[in-house]
Parts: sequence; structure tokens; C-alpha cells
Amino acid sequence: MKSVISLSLALLAASAVFAQQQPPLSARMPAPMPDVPLTLDLRTAVTYAVENNFAIRQARERIKEQEGLIVEVRARALPNVAAVGNYTRNDEEISQSVPPNYQDWTIAIQARQVLYAGGGVNAAVDAQKVLREAALLDLRGVINNALLEVRTRFYNVLLAREQIKVQEENVKLLEEQLQNARNRFEAGSVSNFEVLRAEVELANAKPQLIRARNSFRTSTDQLRQSLGFTNTTQENIRRIPEFVGTLEFTPTSYDLQTSLDLARVNRPELLRFAKLVQAQERNVDFARAGYRPTLDLVGSYGLYKDNRSNDFNDSRDGWTVGVESRWAIFDGRATAGRVAQARSQYRQSELLLNEQTLAVEVEVRSALSSLQEAAELAEAAVKVVGQAEESLRLANARYSAGSATQLDVLQAQVSLTQARDNQLQANYSYNVALANLRRALGEPDTYLLDPATSVE
Repeated sequence: MKSVISLSLALLAASAVFAQQQPPLSARMPAPMPDVPLTLDLRTAVTYAVENNFAIRQARERIKEQEGLIVEVRARALPNVAAVGNYTRNDEEISQSVPPNYQDWTIAIQARQVLYAGGGVNAAVDAQKVLREAALLDLRGVINNALLEVRTRFYNVLLAREQIKVQEENVKLLEEQLQNARNRFEAGSVSNFEVLRAEVELANAKPQLIRARNSFRTSTDQLRQSLGFTNTTQENIRRIPEFVGTLEFTPTSYDLQTSLDLARVNRPELLRFAKLVQAQERNVDFARAGYRPTLDLVGSYGLYKDNRSNDFNDSRDGWTVGVESRWAIFDGRATAGRVAQARSQYRQSELLLNEQTLAVEVEVRSALSSLQEAAELAEAAVKVVGQAEESLRLANARYSAGSATQLDVLQAQVSLTQARDNQLQANYSYNVALANLRRALGEPDTYLLDPATSVE
């Protein structure tokens, strides 16, 4: 027995040395972040965010936390072994034995195995397993929400970029109009008033270009946040990639009833709440276990002091084995209170599931309505841009022929700029509305080739 105890102490010492050799969590260096790419498209942004977005990474950690809880709860169903020991010494004058017994020690290995716990252990393990499944569904929901944010902010960047082009084109045309007015003034065909009006229109257009450029910079920084990109080295802090993509309008139709059915089946939030209902049902069984007896198998093997000697070499060793049972005949209705709480929590989880189901249905209806509105605006914008371009062409032709005023040309130019900006806004709104609808239906992002792998 002494050799067994010595081996146990040696293993404990080795474990302590190994633990001291491990670096603390704060000292472990994260993986190096990549540099800002030269070009960035939506697919690359989505796949990068799946691995680096902070909300997604936190959701993955919650799964690991739940796995740790499963291990902890399951430990109650496995044998528990512990090394115990004690040593006491007292004054010989207060010893009442002959010879004086002024020391006492015990060194033992104790083991305990639960044989029956009223079904509480199995219920607790089952509940934690269901909660892990709920955590996986929570991760799916977090991924859908995070990638919706990535898509929206990527579209924001594209919108700002295209608005810069529209405003630059507008400024260019107004500069040409100003030069034309100056030429006509020098030729004596118009007054200085037309030159002044052209200068005012050009000056009014430049702030819009400045705002568009600032919007592009702001949108880029917001996209960086959604991606989880934290590389702020000197060469990366100012670099902006060339964003690849356009705000295209591709009409898509969805049926209301089919959409509602898909959302009920696919929406990870609803599936997660259904798992929470199952977990609460198992918690009721866990609470009921307090009404039943428990039975444990216990045993130990140890080294004990001989009461007739104070010499360690005279110690005795041996084993003991037995069973322990406990059955609360009356616990002041504590178990009844726990059961009542568990049942109430179960009913609350059912009500929450029903509430969230209704909320998802309303969300789907709202997303479908927004998509329809965006599609109608985008279709109308295409026609308006064509009409505005033709109107400007005719205004310039009439102005050159002397049958139209400068004001007619400037108004046509303003109308064209507004029409182009409205088309960009309409296409942007349609793409965002479509992404919102797909998220409301619980569909994974189209650039996730294997959603299951991304979740795990």
C-alpha cells in the first residue's frame, strides 16, 4: 500500500510540474492576421467573416462551454476517486490512553459510484445534451445574422462607390456646362448671368461628391468591423482594397405560404427554442428525482495509525466497502417547490416558442413586403434613368440650337443625377431586402458551400 501511495504522490507532483510549464492563456499568441487584400469580393468577405467575425467566434466558444457542462454533469454517473489524508498532533498531557496517544494520521484512496439517483443524473445529462444542440442552433442563427450584416455593409460599400461615380459624372458635366457658358459669354451670345448660374450649380454639386467619398470611407471601416479584421499594421491601416461587384437587380419571386412553411422548418432560432423546451422537460424529471431514494457504492483502501503505537512504521492498512442510501421522507416540501419551478419554466419555454414563431411569421411577411417594394422601385428606376438621359440629350440639342435656355439644361442635368442616384438606391434596397428575406427564412448564405461544416 505504501508503494501505491508513493506512486500517487509522484503522479500528482508530475502533473503540477507539467501545469507550471504551460503558458498562461494571456501569453498565448493569436494566429497572425492577413494583410488587406488588393481586391475583395463578396464571397471572400463572407468566408473570411465565418472564421473571424467576433460574434461567430463567441458563439463557438459557447458550444465548448456547453460541452464542458455535459462533462461536468456526466461525472456524477461515473466513479469518483479521491486521495485523502490527515495528520493531527496534541500535547501528551491531554492524552487519555496508555501509552500516550498524541498523534493520529490517515492516508487513503476513496471511491464512490452512484448506483441509483432517482433518474436525476440521466435527466441532467440528457438536458445538457439537448442544450448543446441548442447551442449549435444558436451558432447557426449567429452566423446568419453576422453574414447578413457583412452582406449589407458590403452593399453599402458598393453603393457609396457607385455614388462617387455618379457625383463625379455630374461634376464633370457641370464643368462642361460652365465652360460652354463662358465660351458663349465671350462670344457675346449670352449674359454673365448664365456663367454665374453655372458656377453656382457646380459649387452646389461638389459637397455631394465630398459626402459620397466620406460615405465610402465610413462604409469600408464598418465592413472591416463586421469581418473581424484587426490587422492595423502601418501598411494595412490605410490600405483600401478594390471592391469587386456591382449592385445588380435580378427579380426573384417568393410565395407567402411556402415562405412561412420554410421559416418554421429552417429558422435556427425556432429550432433552438424547441430544443430549450425539451431541455426544460428533462429538468422537470430532474426535479422529481428528489422524491426518490439514492444509492451509492462506496469503498476505500488506506493506511491508518495504530492506536497502540506512535510509530509510522506500525501503521495498519486495509480496505472497506459498502453501500449508502438516502431517502428524504420529508424535506419541508423543498422538492415540491423545485418541481413547481421546473414545470413553470417548462410552460414558459413553450410560450416563448409560440411567441417567437409568431414573431418569425411577422418578420417573413415584412421581409416579403419590403422585397416587393424594392423590386417595384428598381423596375421604375430603370425607366426613369432612360427618360432622364434622353431629356438631357434633347435639352443640350435645343440649347445649342437656341430654342432652350441654360436653366432647361441644368434642370435636365439635375434630374438625370437624381434618377441615377435613385436607381442605385433602388438596386441597393432590393439586394438588402433579398438578403433580409433569406435570413428570415433561415436559409444559409449562398456562399457557404457546406453550412454544417461552418457550424461545427
